[in-house]
Amino acid sequence: MSNNIKDQVNASPETKDQAKGQAKDQAKDQESWLDFAKTIFYAILIAVFFRSFVYQPFTIPSESMLKNLMIGDYLLVSKFSYGFSRHSLPFSLPLFSGRIFESPVERGDVAVFRLPRDPGTYYIKRIVGLPGDRIQMKKGVLYINGEAVRRERLEDYVRINEHGRRESFEQYRETLPNGKSYIVLDKGYSPFNHADDTQVFRVPEGHYFAMGDNRDNSRDSRLPKDVGVGYVPYENIIGRAEWITLSFDNKARLWEFWKWFPEERRERFFTTIH
Repeated sequence: MSNNIKDQVNASPETKDQAKGQAKDQAKDQESWLDFAKTIFYAILIAVFFRSFVYQPFTIPSESMLKNLMIGDYLLVSKFSYGFSRHSLPFSLPLFSGRIFESPVERGDVAVFRLPRDPGTYYIKRIVGLPGDRIQMKKGVLYINGEAVRRERLEDYVRINEHGRRESFEQYRETLPNGKSYIVLDKGYSPFNHADDTQVFRVPEGHYFAMGDNRDNSRDSRLPKDVGVGYVPYENIIGRAEWITLSFDNKARLWEFWKWFPEERRERFFTTIH
């Protein structure tokens, strides 16, 4: 009996050392996991800050801005261009009202905004009307404050559409009163197209008038907000579209890298949006 007790007593220091070593290892593991969790937290925090206040990525899901923006274009939108509203924040958190650090939206800017009737939906259009402006379409021509916007006819834009058919558009270069110039597409004037001949829209204070560059395939401010866009509140504008970073013509998602090639549109990579 005494020998057994002696053996146990003699073994106790080693057992204690092993226990201490295991405790240290566990503490190191916990510290490592804590460091990892902190790294993830800070990375998420930086990403949220960058997305909320610097640049936000978007993709183009429709042809309303063709041919300047195409389905499959990946964009960066500057969040600081016009200042910040609650809609700049994730989930439109109502932390403040109005805009802070605001800067004016310029006529001709390509802007991303939250749809007035559904703030969870993002739209991208060109701003053609500023607060106080009178906007009208006459026979397919844009009028601002009673004056026709200058436009130059270019050669037709021809493409093979998603159904494999040849499709042709009239192509114009529009130049706004402030000198900004861009390309618009049109299927041609039709007296039966309500978007080619409209009433006079008087843009209210604190709002903007937005239109798609693909004039006959765009739900925009020419349509009332219950079916289109209506006037865009300044608070709903997220930022200005600055660059196309990547572009793929097969609707591949960014992470579906095996679908990228040879479907990439390399000539559109890292180009400025006009």
